[in-house]
Amino acid sequence: MATINQVLGGCNGQAKRMCASFDKLSREAADDLASLMHPSSYPAKMVLFSENEPSNYIYVVLEGEVKLSMNSSEGKRLILRIARKGEIVGLSSLFTGNPYELTAETLYPCVLACIERREYLNYLMRHPEVYQTLIEELGRQLTQACEQLRTLALSASAPEKLARLLLDWSKNGQTNESGDRFRFSLTHEEVGEFIGTSRETVTRTLKVFKNLRLVTFHGSTLSIPNRTALESYAAC
Repeated sequence: MATINQVLGGCNGQAKRMCASFDKLSREAADDLASLMHPSSYPAKMVLFSENEPSNYIYVVLEGEVKLSMNSSEGKRLILRIARKGEIVGLSSLFTGNPYELTAETLYPCVLACIERREYLNYLMRHPEVYQTLIEELGRQLTQACEQLRTLALSASAPEKLARLLLDWSKNGQTNESGDRFRFSLTHEEVGEFIGTSRETVTRTLKVFKNLRLVTFHGSTLSIPNRTALESYAAC
């Protein structure tokens, strides 16, 4: 049987915290969890669950990224965060039993482990020490939500909001001689849904950033050559 580390593989960026939490599990709890995780492939743009649906499952991200959003009755959408490798999607509803409060959609082809809610709760009853790990993860997700609200409500301009977002995403990338690099996987419209502005504004602001050499693009990879300069926009 595969171990939990073999199932998860290596993690980068913020997801390291969740993977590190798995490392804290006892051997028995880790092996039991690995036995519940049966990886399956999911295509891009697949909705895993929608708001107000019964919360029957949680998903562990093994490869790829999952977009989490809230939608209004008028069709407006706010993207709250992106779940990456090692993170659990649908965790808050696991404990309450309430319907999902968010919509989860794969950004591009993913490998996920889908675990039935009751099965996972039974696992927690067998290994109550795991609750500490989940409390830490819920706290991290709450912190992310607060930062997102801070950006939306307190940032004065679109350049400031976009700069904050790009700097945050860069934490999940790599750093080399050309600066911080990460995969830029959202459309301009989706980026606008992240920071509460229009697609046109995102396109215009990115063009300004590129002209100022604050960011560069190489295919789907975005680089930040001068992090300090971009931070000056985020601090406006």
